[in-house]
Amino acid sequence: MRLEKVRILITNDDGIHSEGIKVLETALQEIGDVYVVAPESEMSGASHSLTLSRPLRIRQIDERHWTVDGTPTDCVTFAINRILSPDKLPHICASGINHGANLGDDATYSGTVAGAMEATILGIPGIAFSLVANRHHDFTEAAKVAGKLMRKAIEEGLPNGTLLNVNVPKGVPKGVRVTKQGFKNAKPIISEHTDPRGKFYYWIGEDRTGFHADEGGTDFEAIDEGYVSVTPMRSDLTNYTAIEKLQNWNDLIF
Repeated sequence: MRLEKVRILITNDDGIHSEGIKVLETALQEIGDVYVVAPESEMSGASHSLTLSRPLRIRQIDERHWTVDGTPTDCVTFAINRILSPDKLPHICASGINHGANLGDDATYSGTVAGAMEATILGIPGIAFSLVANRHHDFTEAAKVAGKLMRKAIEEGLPNGTLLNVNVPKGVPKGVRVTKQGFKNAKPIISEHTDPRGKFYYWIGEDRTGFHADEGGTDFEAIDEGYVSVTPMRSDLTNYTAIEKLQNWNDLIF
């Protein structure tokens, strides 16, 4: 059943032609009126970056699809402030479905999460969807999850300033777990290569050995156990516990 007059903005970081955004659009068309504003090419790892060093171009594909040659943050900013008319502004934003996990501290690098975060900053609830998969993937279950969670968020609302980072495990999920952000055990790996002209170039990767299992209740653990992980997040990065511990810093005199 469609929800009357509900408008949904979709974006992602894998680009307008990715499989994940296509299946997400199909799933959410059953809920409301969908508008897609996405990067014209892949912008994975763009995080919450806004393009300030060059001009940007918008290309309209049809009355409901646009591309921007920028980041997911650019896309959401343009969608709300330039592309969509005031009478078509979205009630909620969905970002994804990302091909690959955005768990733990990886969420800070994620353009998928950033798209939902930018919507939240602009006063529109945002949900980021990612499928925990490597080369072989099937978005069928992730699309079902996205539809159910979007409908619930629309009907019940989300706390002000809150975005949801949703990760879906491989296969059929056992259920849903509301989680906190975990932390991975990993170290960066930089491989050096030489191009045909003799100049060096580099690839950044990482060696991941798991996650901090002693945390309890994290997104990593939910996925490991076969559950959908739903992590409430916000753009406020303040460590409120540390404020009390640093109170004596207020006594410093310069």
